[in-house]
Amino acid sequence: MRKFIDKIKPAFEKGGKFGFLHSTFDAFESFLYVPDTVTRRGSHVRDCVDLKRIMIIMVLALVPAMLFGIWNTGYQHSLAFGLKDWGFWNMVGYGLVKVIPLYLVSYIVGLAIEFVSAQIRGHEVNEGYLVSGMIIPLIVPADVPLWMLAIAVAFAVILGKEVFGGTGMNIWNPALLARAFLFFSYPSVMSGDKIWTPGVSRYLAEGHAYACGDGLVDAFSGATPLAHASVDGLQAAGTSLWDMFAGVIPGCVGETSVIAILIGAVILIWTGVASWKIMFSAVVGGLAIGYLGYAAGATDLPGYYQLVMGGFAFGAVFMATDPVTSAQTETGKWIYGFLVGALAVTVRLFNPGYPEGMMLAILLMNTFAPLIDHYVVSGSISRRARKFKTAK
Repeated sequence: MRKFIDKIKPAFEKGGKFGFLHSTFDAFESFLYVPDTVTRRGSHVRDCVDLKRIMIIMVLALVPAMLFGIWNTGYQHSLAFGLKDWGFWNMVGYGLVKVIPLYLVSYIVGLAIEFVSAQIRGHEVNEGYLVSGMIIPLIVPADVPLWMLAIAVAFAVILGKEVFGGTGMNIWNPALLARAFLFFSYPSVMSGDKIWTPGVSRYLAEGHAYACGDGLVDAFSGATPLAHASVDGLQAAGTSLWDMFAGVIPGCVGETSVIAILIGAVILIWTGVASWKIMFSAVVGGLAIGYLGYAAGATDLPGYYQLVMGGFAFGAVFMATDPVTSAQTETGKWIYGFLVGALAVTVRLFNPGYPEGMMLAILLMNTFAPLIDHYVVSGSISRRARKFKTAK
C-alpha cells in the first residue's frame, strides 16, 4: 500500500496531472499513514500528539456510548411492542439497522462538504469532522428522518464551521448546531419529551391507539424521563434512578447510559484530551442549581437526579469540553464549566416548554467563552501589575 501511494503521489502534487485533487489525496494519505512532514527550523513546542491522534482518541471514547445506544435502540423497540421473544442479538440487529444509516448520512454529507471546501481553498482536509460526525448520530432520536439529518449536518458544517475557516476556527460546537437546527426547524421531531423509541412515534403518528391491545405493553410510557421530571412521574412511568444511570430508558441514541459516558470520560481524562476541570465544574454547577431548585420547591427531585437525566452527562463530557469552543484559560475552564451545568439545570427547572437545557447552555457558553478568557487574562495582568508596583 505504501509503495503504491508513493508511486502515484507525484501526480497529485501541485503542478502534477491531478494537482487539483491534492487536498483530497493528502486527506486519504494522512488517514492511512502518519504524515512524514517535519520541522525545518527550531520549533517552540514539540509533542508527539497531533490533531489526528486527538480525534482518534475522541472517537474511541465515544464507542461505548455508541455500542450501548445501538443495543438500547433495539431494546426500547422490543419493550414498546412487547416483543418478549427478542434476544440480545435481535436488539443489536434492530439497533444497527436504525443507527448505521444515521452515521452514513452524517459522514457522507459532512465529509463531502469538508472535501469540497478544502479543494476550493486549496487547504488540507482536517480530521476535525471525524468527531463531529461521530457525535451527531448520538444526540438525535434514532427515528429522525434521514433527509432532515442531512440538512442539519450541511447547516452545521457550512454555516457553523467552514464559514469561520474550518477546524479550529468555529465559534460553536458543530454537532450541537446540527441538533439546534433540528430542534428549531422540526420541533415535533426533537422536542425534549417526545417519544424517542423507534417505531413507536411513527406508529402513533399513523393514528394507532396506544394500548396493550395494539401490541404495546401497558407499563411503557413512551416518553423520556425528562417528561416525568418528578418523583411521582418517574414512579408512574416505572423509571428508577438505576434505569437512568444504566441507560435502559428512551432517549437519543448515545445520551442515555451514564455508565458508558463515564467510560469515555475516563479515557479522555487519562489521555489528557479533555479537561477534567470543565467536567467537574459542570457537575458542581448542575448540583448547585438542582439542589437550589429542590430547596425552593421548583422540583421534588434531589439535585443528583439532574446529572443522570437527559443529555447532561453526555454534554458535560463530550461537548462542553470541546477544546476549540470552550474556555482556554485554566481559571476560565472552572467558570465556563460551572455556568454550563448551572444554566442547563436552570432551563430544565424554569422553562416548561423545553425540558432539556444542555444544548442551549453549551451553545450560550460557547458564545461567552472568549469573553470569560478575556476577563481572566485581564484580571491576571492587573494583579501582576499591582504586585510589580508594590514591589517597587
